[in-house]
Amino acid sequence: MLSQISRRALTSNRAIAMRMYSEGATGAPRGASSDDAFSKREAAQENLYVKQHEKEQLAALRKKLAEQEKTISDIQGKLDDLEKK
Repeated sequence: MLSQISRRALTSNRAIAMRMYSEGATGAPRGASSDDAFSKREAAQENLYVKQHEKEQLAALRKKLAEQEKTISDIQGKLDDLEKK
């Protein structure tokens, strides 16, 4: 009796452990040939987001550069004053 129960348990576990994969509307990636309106719009939105993000980063870098140039000019002025003495 025990051997029959354990045999049933072993065979049923194998079926549960098997994974099922599918394609379609389940979130699976689409092929490269799908050029529907949704894919085009999504790609355009991603490109717009990336451009805006890069624009923000560039503005932040320019601000940092201006601050560093001001610091350098201040230090250079102090150095010139010390050399005159």
